[in-house]
Amino acid sequence: MRTPLVTVIVPAKDAGPYIGTTLETLTRQFEDTSALKVIMIDDGSRDDTGALMRRYADRFDDAVVLTNPRPRGLASARNQGLDHVDGDHFCFLDGDDWMQPLRLQVLSARLRELDCDFVRTDHVTVTGTKRMVKRAPFPWRERVASPRDAILPEHEPTMVDYPFAWAGMFHRRVIDQGLAGFSTGLFTAEDRPWIWRLHLQAQSFAVVDAPALLYRRGVPTSLTQVRDRRQLDFVRAMREVIDVVEADADAGRFLPKATWTVLALSSRHLVRARRMTPSLRGEMRSGIRELLGRLPVDEVDAVVGRLDGPRRRVLAPLLRRARSRA
Repeated sequence: MRTPLVTVIVPAKDAGPYIGTTLETLTRQFEDTSALKVIMIDDGSRDDTGALMRRYADRFDDAVVLTNPRPRGLASARNQGLDHVDGDHFCFLDGDDWMQPLRLQVLSARLRELDCDFVRTDHVTVTGTKRMVKRAPFPWRERVASPRDAILPEHEPTMVDYPFAWAGMFHRRVIDQGLAGFSTGLFTAEDRPWIWRLHLQAQSFAVVDAPALLYRRGVPTSLTQVRDRRQLDFVRAMREVIDVVEADADAGRFLPKATWTVLALSSRHLVRARRMTPSLRGEMRSGIRELLGRLPVDEVDAVVGRLDGPRRRVLAPLLRRARSRA
C-alpha cells in the first residue's frame, strides 16, 4: 500500500449528529484518494458515533477505527491517533467540525514547499446559521518564521492565544521531537500547554491561506458547554503552561505573556464557575488561587492594571488571598 501524504486524526465522543458530515468532507480532500490516511477514535461514545466511523472506514483507502470502552478525554484520544501516523504530514479534526474540499491537499503542498515544522490557518466559526472568519493572530502570511517570534507582545492576541490543534498541519518531525503529544488525561484546556511547547521548542512555522475549516460552536456535548469536574483540569493545564515557560532559557522574556494568559483565562473560568455546584466552585477557586500565587507579583500587577474593570473585580479577592498566604 502506498504511504499516504497526510494522516488525519479524528477523535469523537457522542458526535452522532455531526460525525457523518465530518467524515464526508474528508472524502473530498485529495484528487488522489490514496494520499490520505484517516484515524478515527471513538472515545467511549454512547450513541452511534462508532458505528458511523466503521461505516465510513470503507470509503477510505487507508482507515483505522480505535474504540475506547470508556472516555479517556480529547488529549489522550489524540495521543492514540499519533501512534498510528504514517507519512510526513499529519493534522487533527474534531468530530463535530468539517472542511471545505481540498483543504488538506493545499496544506500539504504548502507545508512541503515552505519546508517548515508546521503551518497554521484561519478558521470559520459556525453558530447556528451564522458564520464568522477567525484570523490567526500573526501579521505575516506565507512566510516562514520562528514560532518563538509569534508569542509576544504579551498584551495583544498572538499565536499562543490561538491554540486550536485542528487549525493547521504538522510535519512528522514534530512527533519525532516530542512536541506533538498532549498531556495525558486532560479533559479541558489540553491545547494550552501544547501550543506553548510547540511555539517555544519547534524551529519554524508559517501562517498560510487554505480552504476553510468550519468550527461548530455551541454543541451540547462540548466541554465548553458543561460545568462538571472535568473543568477543573483548567488549573492543571495552566500550571503546565507556567512550568513550560519557567523551564525555558528565555523565561524572563515570555513570563509576562504567560501571566497575562493565566489571569485572563482565570477570570473567565471564575465567572463560569458560578454555574457549578458549590463544592466544585470552591475547588476551582482554590486551584486558581494557588495558580495565581505562583506568578511574579510585579508581572501580575502590570497585567491587572491593563485588564478591564469586570475582570479585575473577579480576580481581586483571590489575588488578595494568594498574597496573604505567600
